[in-house]
Amino acid sequence: MDYHIRLDTQSGILLFTISRQDRRNAVNYGVIKGLNEAVERAKQDDVRVLAVTGEGDRAFCSGGDLSVFHSLRTEKEAYAMLSKMGAVLYDLATLPKPTVALMNGTAVGGGCEIAAACDYRIARDGVKMGFIQGNQAITTGWGGGTLLMERIETRFAFKMLSEAAVFRAEQLEGFGFIDRVHERAGMEEAKRFFEHELAIHSTVLTAYKKILTAKWESSGLKERMEQEIRQCAILWEQEAHHEAVAAFLSKK
Repeated sequence: MDYHIRLDTQSGILLFTISRQDRRNAVNYGVIKGLNEAVERAKQDDVRVLAVTGEGDRAFCSGGDLSVFHSLRTEKEAYAMLSKMGAVLYDLATLPKPTVALMNGTAVGGGCEIAAACDYRIARDGVKMGFIQGNQAITTGWGGGTLLMERIETRFAFKMLSEAAVFRAEQLEGFGFIDRVHERAGMEEAKRFFEHELAIHSTVLTAYKKILTAKWESSGLKERMEQEIRQCAILWEQEAHHEAVAAFLSKK
């Protein structure tokens, strides 16, 4: 199984875990399906918060599984995959419940896009993360760049995206991307982080989240994410991208 979904009935936190440690919790089609399933499950009344994490302590998520997605060659083929995950991340971002990424290990590429789709991010101290897509001659492709611009100050978001560098969690706490750095980043940390929210009736939390999503709807968030996805699909087809991925895979 590529993922696990578990509800902590006492707190009401639904935990989605990417379970692909051998692939550094990289996203494949199974993970896309699972995250969509978790988002739908989180809409039910017994869920107060949705948390996303990766299994083990090495990686939160290393992005898209290149061994799977490198077979996508054309713009059309790439768009089919990118738009599928983009739709899930839009639904995650606009879920009428609080969401948090528990970044227990390295997060790069699409892993950071998943984190950007969450309302909050708790990271284990020293963890490295970055939007490194530029090193593969593409942009963010699941709408994560657009979401990042909504989450933090524009100048910091632009630097993270355009530099395609890896940062430490402590640096990104200064950028506003990471909300809390802790020696661990698991369910207990999520419970402490949401201590006050968990005491508030879930209908109140939903009402406040809808204020945020209404703002995004009025600013055309979905359409802007779609533009980002289409731009990535165009770049995906270019030889520069395929050469960069082939070079990366040859080093592994």
